[in-house]
Amino acid sequence: MATIVPIDFAKARYALAAHYPSQWPQDIGAEVAFAGRSNVGKSSAINAITNQNRLAKTSKTPGRTQQIVFFELQDSLRLVDLPGYGYAKAPANLRKHWQEFISEYLSSRQCLCALVIPMDIRRPLTELDIIMLEHCWEIELAVHVLLTKADKFKRAKALNILQAVSKDLKSQPQTTVQLFSAAKKQGVDEARKQLTGYLHEKVPA
Repeated sequence: MATIVPIDFAKARYALAAHYPSQWPQDIGAEVAFAGRSNVGKSSAINAITNQNRLAKTSKTPGRTQQIVFFELQDSLRLVDLPGYGYAKAPANLRKHWQEFISEYLSSRQCLCALVIPMDIRRPLTELDIIMLEHCWEIELAVHVLLTKADKFKRAKALNILQAVSKDLKSQPQTTVQLFSAAKKQGVDEARKQLTGYLHEKVPA
């Protein structure tokens, strides 16, 4: 069995932000994208995984990210930050644009190998999360769920929630779940290992 060469996520750098598909980078290599409800810690998760404080923009105003942001890793490997979904205060026309934009990206991007969905451990598997998961299952896209802010609970309770969510998703192919805390750096190595596997499966090292 071939040895998977580690990826230095700390070398991730901002590449571009796109409002329209015509602005996306060339569809080659491999990408893992992040998508989640607003204010679940998506940007913080990206920053923790890359060991950079300000790579992905965080904001106290949910729904601020209005474009797809691409980060270069190495050898045509990328991380992608998708707009947060479900922010009710965004104008209806903007929410519609986000929905169509994200849907087109997920369905048409050939180099996309997996989607990471951060979910607040206190409110996992919301209706919007289920819609996103079902879309991924429909197009046979691998999904890795990060139960973020896991430090908000004692370990025993966090593990119980992990077990419950894993049980709910057990029947779905290519869907995995883990505990994660950006604040405490919990689960960062596990997430990096998962992402490395996705990226190298698409583009062998």
